[in-house]
Amino acid sequence: MGPLSDDAELLAAVAAGRTEALRMLHQRHAPWLRARLARRCADPDLVDDAIQDTFVAVWRDARRYRSTEGQAAAWIWTIAVRRLISALRRPGAGRDGVPLAEEHWPHVPSAVTQSAEDAVLVGVEHGDLGGALARLSPDLRAAIQATVLDGLTVREAACLLGVPEGTVKTRVMRAKARLRGYLA
Repeated sequence: MGPLSDDAELLAAVAAGRTEALRMLHQRHAPWLRARLARRCADPDLVDDAIQDTFVAVWRDARRYRSTEGQAAAWIWTIAVRRLISALRRPGAGRDGVPLAEEHWPHVPSAVTQSAEDAVLVGVEHGDLGGALARLSPDLRAAIQATVLDGLTVREAACLLGVPEGTVKTRVMRAKARLRGYLA
């Protein structure tokens, strides 16, 4: 295990209780997680909480990661998005444009409100679309999440998922067709 180890090797070391591996994963992934989560949430404290919760979950659940089911970065991203959604659901986290923690400072306006993207992300997981996404195969779901929900380009998604760009395009096309059928 070292700086040149791939993410799967580092996750295996984390599963074995190696804190140094967790530190390496954090150094490698926290910056891009912060950037991507910040595009979904205007509150940097909620983003930081989600990142911290993500790596706590990685520490606890690294043994659950299976490299045959997808890239480690995609696994970590899925945890991060779910942690952000959980943070947005907490009381005082701002819903429907209501400022955060308004009950504590009713006369002080807050510039932090839930973005439209935050509302969609919360709805995706638990609405009709969430159920339809859950019915997709892991490969199709990962492709649609990377390109549509996460906003990655086909090239970025291909790199993240470890497949050719044409495969990502095909999977997205198939996923959209299946989702149309599930939601019809």
